[in-house]
Amino acid sequence: MIELGSRMRSQPAPPRVVWASLIRPRDPRARQWLDLLDDEVDPQILDSLEPRLVVWSSLWADRLDERIRFDIEQDGYESRLRWTLLTPGPEPTVSKIGHMRFRLNVLINGRLRRSYGQ
Repeated sequence: MIELGSRMRSQPAPPRVVWASLIRPRDPRARQWLDLLDDEVDPQILDSLEPRLVVWSSLWADRLDERIRFDIEQDGYESRLRWTLLTPGPEPTVSKIGHMRFRLNVLINGRLRRSYGQ
């Protein structure tokens, strides 16, 4: 797999809570944070190891082979969450890579983070 992008940021929730949010992004008992665009699809869980790892299928209908890996680490009472966007190839255009990286930042480092009250 070829890495198309990666970013680590803190999340104001412990690892088990972050892991659960990624495993069940549409949990009706939690604040809704996974707001997809018209060209995006709900991810499937391809792999997980509580509370440290989640792997999603692609969010993009035109790039279904992509994978999104989430690595979660304890950081005091909070977590550090790294998303990594992977492709088996061929690589998308530079513009498409920029769009996918931007969307992951919005969803994970924006909407998910705010769902915890930050």
